[in-house]
Amino acid sequence: MTSSGAATAFLVLLGLVLLVGPWILGRANRLDRLHVRTDSAWAALDAALARRAVVTRAVAVVCGRPELGAAADAAEGARRPDREAAENRLSALLEDLDRSVLAPALAAELADAEQRVVLARRVHNDAVRDTLALRRRRSVRWLRLAGTAPTPAYFEIAEPGGDGEASGLVQRVSARVVLLDADDRVLMFEGFDPTKPDELFWFTTGGGVEPGEELRDAAVRELHEETGVVLPAAELVGPVWKRHAVFSFDGLSYAAVEWFFLGRAPGGSVVDTSRFDEVERRTIRRHRWWSVAELAGEEALVYPVQLAEALPGALSGWDGTTRSIR
Repeated sequence: MTSSGAATAFLVLLGLVLLVGPWILGRANRLDRLHVRTDSAWAALDAALARRAVVTRAVAVVCGRPELGAAADAAEGARRPDREAAENRLSALLEDLDRSVLAPALAAELADAEQRVVLARRVHNDAVRDTLALRRRRSVRWLRLAGTAPTPAYFEIAEPGGDGEASGLVQRVSARVVLLDADDRVLMFEGFDPTKPDELFWFTTGGGVEPGEELRDAAVRELHEETGVVLPAAELVGPVWKRHAVFSFDGLSYAAVEWFFLGRAPGGSVVDTSRFDEVERRTIRRHRWWSVAELAGEEALVYPVQLAEALPGALSGWDGTTRSIR
């Protein structure tokens, strides 16, 4: 290359740096601010949960309900990975509490503490949503602008009824299928809660067990209805996992027990979603097959949360034990 050509190339490179550099710096700064916002939102949510625990302990003494105080202690002392389950157990106990026996001032304080948790959780999850949206941008991933900052996670706990009073949890038993293709990839659907359309999450096929229906039969039925895949009940492995969850969906709060089976899609199977019901058509955006590595590296919310962690063991052979999973 001639000296003039080299000079031209250098000037072009310098121009690109001057043009792109500020844009990269701006995006990195924005991402940093979002991480700070997420951390602050978690601190506020943690404080709101702690206040709810304090008020709950006072309620436990007044009502003579030691299990309430114990649940509040367990929630407040839980490690972050176990915090959702502990807080949901406390929420379930509070849902069943007869508040008419409380002094008006204490009942009002409990309701206020619960609503502050609701607001703080929504602010936190909004911050997480915005941070994850930017982290998923190709430019951010390619340039590794997130650095060593941990991936933020949604905090999923059920919310009380719209009027802030105990409304009871809808009991739900579900049969779910971890459907695998020939390459051990898992079929997942992406959907959302109609009340929170911006909070997307991925989940396996499956649904509620009908009265009198066996778990395995429900899994076969749900698999066919949601994917068009027909598998004999005897070909399902499991249930390999069991998941307890308390969550809100479309304005209702559920106490769910989910049983997971493994199934292998026949060769050449095509996913057919034409049998979706009205809610599924309204709330499910798309589907795709995920490898274990892709699931482990995914920053979006995936249910069950421990799917990538637990799946390799299940693929190596089931020993007949149904294990708990988050």
